[in-house]
Amino acid sequence: MNLSDRQTKILDFLRAFTLQNGYPPTIREIGQAASITSTSVVNYNLEILQRLGHIYRDRTVSRGIRLVEALEELVEASHLINVPILGRIAAGVPIPVPDGAFDSETDTIELTRDLVPDGGDIYALRVQGYSMIDALINDGDIVLMRHTTTATNGDMVAAWLVDQEETTLKRFFHEGEIIRLQPENRTMQPIYVTPDKVEIQGRVVAVIRHIYN
Repeated sequence: MNLSDRQTKILDFLRAFTLQNGYPPTIREIGQAASITSTSVVNYNLEILQRLGHIYRDRTVSRGIRLVEALEELVEASHLINVPILGRIAAGVPIPVPDGAFDSETDTIELTRDLVPDGGDIYALRVQGYSMIDALINDGDIVLMRHTTTATNGDMVAAWLVDQEETTLKRFFHEGEIIRLQPENRTMQPIYVTPDKVEIQGRVVAVIRHIYN
């Protein structure tokens, strides 16, 4: 069903008024904008707009008219979050994370909030290599990291190797005077470093699998 000129005018006014003021207009304000003197005529046209799915009405409040498109955008926005992808991390032989790898306009991944732990200190890295395949992390996957400088034994971490100026994805184990960075691949050997030669840059909190054709 096509909208009449009057209904289109009402819908346009609802959109403009709500955008400008942050809240919807009253019935009388709609009537004034649409040159309608009768509130019953305004209500008649609003009922058509609601029946056609353009608006939602809460008759228990004076400004209870909402644009459906605005509600959908609000619901979608409240359930999505953009996480920056800061580069690549090696699951295998350590590789450098390139400086300036993050482009705030393009290098992000949009995720639903149920996948992203609470807090604003979450970032993502693309996995390169196969050292974590026994933990179901494969080449091309994305790991979500919580920024932290500490870890407990068994945590999967992004570890910066100071002398090599390289980063790697491994499980962390503090064993007395040595740190063991353990791969999750039975064919690969762990990396051993002293505590002053490694810096924890983040802990894995989720994995997004890359599905190959």
